[in-house]
Amino acid sequence: MTITAPSADELRRMMTDQLTAAGALRSEPWIDAFSNVPRHVFVPKFTVRAQGTLHGYDQTDPMWLTAAYRDTSLLTQFDASGTATSSSTRPSLMATMLEALNVADNNRVLEIGVGTGYNAALLAHRLGSDRVVSVDVDPDLVSAAQNRLGKAGYIPRLIAGDGMAGCAEHAPYDRLLATCGVDRIPDAWREQVRPGGVIVANVGYGIARLTVDRDHRAEGQFLPELAAFMGARPDTDSTSATAQQLTRMLITSTGSMREICLPTGLAGEMAQFLPSLAHPTVKTIILKNDSGQEMSCLWEPSTSSWARITLLDVRTAQLEHGGPRDLWAEREPLLTHWVSAGHPSVDRYGLTVDKDGAHTLWLDEPANEVGALRTL
Repeated sequence: MTITAPSADELRRMMTDQLTAAGALRSEPWIDAFSNVPRHVFVPKFTVRAQGTLHGYDQTDPMWLTAAYRDTSLLTQFDASGTATSSSTRPSLMATMLEALNVADNNRVLEIGVGTGYNAALLAHRLGSDRVVSVDVDPDLVSAAQNRLGKAGYIPRLIAGDGMAGCAEHAPYDRLLATCGVDRIPDAWREQVRPGGVIVANVGYGIARLTVDRDHRAEGQFLPELAAFMGARPDTDSTSATAQQLTRMLITSTGSMREICLPTGLAGEMAQFLPSLAHPTVKTIILKNDSGQEMSCLWEPSTSSWARITLLDVRTAQLEHGGPRDLWAEREPLLTHWVSAGHPSVDRYGLTVDKDGAHTLWLDEPANEVGALRTL
């Protein structure tokens, strides 16, 4: 008996049904978009990370088409250090963010991060190509995405440029969707979105949904789901430090030492989310010392500040740190507040971005401020 592999149309319908059943897709227009836009057209070659290993796929691989429609992120570009710099985001997360935009039929959307072009195609299918502008710092990505979008029947406006600056030429916009990670919401984004418009962006490990007011302040809460998109790049020549380079420095450095009390475990969801807001530029690496104990290591590149945290028991740890900033002392108050507040979930937190660009974190309502986030 011969088993026939599912076609692209069948795989696309199966993926859409799964996203709908899971609640990621909730509205008919977005269900229609995911049912009709061919993801595989935008990812002729990609890499998948699974269980700590990487597996590459291209059109010669018999599993390429099936893999293209799985609910997983597909890595499509790497920098010179081997760090991924572009991908097609996990479809369930794309759907969640697109639904959060709450677009109307006549809305104009600015997308930050062209990537493969798949997300721009979904937006163009939902709103019409003439209502979608997408910006990416990498002209090669823009060119490739433009070609694939044309094959799929979509012609949104794609621009090679600094996404952090938005695209003032075609402003104002009703919605702004960032498909790259940012440390803070750039002023340009708030200024280019109409009053009453919405920004959905990955800030730290959270996804903020912010409404812009008449003074171009932006305020709103985080979605329940955590995410860590690839960071927005200032240019195409930026290269990330490799884990091996950081490991050598973090293991051999010596500094001040003290014993600390941990308000919560360091591996939990909130222990990632809250520090990512306080410390968006700090890298966290888990290493093992000579005794086989795990160490949570922190590294802030602009000041060369670092920290090593080694558990002594469930709530006590040894801290060794160096550099001008005491990274643990800066993030500990947020974790302590979370514990004292009764372990609130991610979506109870909100963010206010003032006219001057100041970012303030709050819990449940803007008046209940947790603290001003450090200016970068």
